[in-house]
Amino acid sequence: MQPIHQQAVHRIVNLIPEHRRRPLDRTREEIDTLLFSNIEELSSMEGSFSLVARSGVRVRLARSLDRPMRYFLAKEAAGPYLIVAERIDQIQQQLTADGHDWQFHPTYTRMVPAHHITEILLVGCPDPSPEYLRFFAPEKDTLPADPREIGRRYVTALYEEVRRWVTGLPTEEPVGVLFSGGIDSGAVLLCAYRALLASGASAARLKAFTLSVEGGGEDLAQARSFLARTGLDYLGEPVEVPAEAIDPLRAVEMIEDYKPLDVECAAVNIALLEALRKRYPQWRFLLDGDGGDENLKDYPIEDNKELTIRSVVSNSMLYQEGWGVQALKHSLTYSGGLSRGYVRTYAPLRHFGFEGFSPFTRPAVVRVAEGIPFAELTAGEVDVLYRLKGEVLSQGIEEVLEIEMPVYPKRRFQEGATADAVFKASFDVDPEIYRRHLLSRYQAL
Repeated sequence: MQPIHQQAVHRIVNLIPEHRRRPLDRTREEIDTLLFSNIEELSSMEGSFSLVARSGVRVRLARSLDRPMRYFLAKEAAGPYLIVAERIDQIQQQLTADGHDWQFHPTYTRMVPAHHITEILLVGCPDPSPEYLRFFAPEKDTLPADPREIGRRYVTALYEEVRRWVTGLPTEEPVGVLFSGGIDSGAVLLCAYRALLASGASAARLKAFTLSVEGGGEDLAQARSFLARTGLDYLGEPVEVPAEAIDPLRAVEMIEDYKPLDVECAAVNIALLEALRKRYPQWRFLLDGDGGDENLKDYPIEDNKELTIRSVVSNSMLYQEGWGVQALKHSLTYSGGLSRGYVRTYAPLRHFGFEGFSPFTRPAVVRVAEGIPFAELTAGEVDVLYRLKGEVLSQGIEEVLEIEMPVYPKRRFQEGATADAVFKASFDVDPEIYRRHLLSRYQAL
């Protein structure tokens, strides 16, 4: 009999659909090689991925920033049993089908953190802790302290990602942008518009969808102003929904998370996507600007008492990854930063049958953002940091696309789509209610 540390893995069940696991230009054999021999190349792969590879008792998992990936280690008489899935409830359902539901608890599930390989040794009880190997480590502070030059490089990378995605779509398919008229969705719309024209396609394939709840919110007027100032009025399409369409508890169930800001964003996103699906039963492809705030560190520091401008500008990919996988506050169940939060975008898109894409999550774009010398540019001034994204994107769009892009004050998506009274009526609840609702759902299953 082989020693237990040399025995092969008993069983792996991968519930992620094959077409969402790896880029189409990579074979399974190439993926195995990358995960065990050449991990740095993962960050240069085109497309999104959720990868699993096995070598004896070693199993390695990796994902791109825009793909949620979870796993659960169960026990069977013959040995360890690994389940890989996008969702917690899928893991529970698989365990129940196999008669192992007694082993399940949602907090026992684990999220693979973005930009890292997670290595698990499946050798039986007790199970060793996973090890993490970083495969994406962009250098910090490599760019000159010149917002125009930074913008040129940032928008060049952004445009190339949009161009590659748009030109890879079937030529007869329309393309939508979830559009608030803000800096990020505005930059994405302009890149998509220019990419379509450059490919010889008609810009009529493009639509800018803007949500308005009960006819309120400031985004709709902002979106119309943006489109008018750029000469793209004909692309705009309002999507109006009643206040009853905003259901935060439904959002908790769909994203399987309870962080208030992510719940709010998801609830509004669900209302928009559900209305779009009813209006356009066959529509498939949507672009959005998720990740743009994280790249340019554009979040109100004063909203989080743990943060200072020094911690924000000094910590690499703080908003993409949280405090990091080796930090005490890193959650094994939920990861951190956008690595955790991107489910607010991904889960609703998948639920309503859309294929989404945000170019701001791509390594090539994040790499440029990490090269920005934030500390030098801001000199410790919070207001300077808040202005920086508008300067970088507007100057970059002008340099690369030769379009003058309007810049409006920052608003979160959930706030811009609703009037204040509707927002308060929808989300003025104790955040603990979200957590309790999530746990009660698993108990019901």
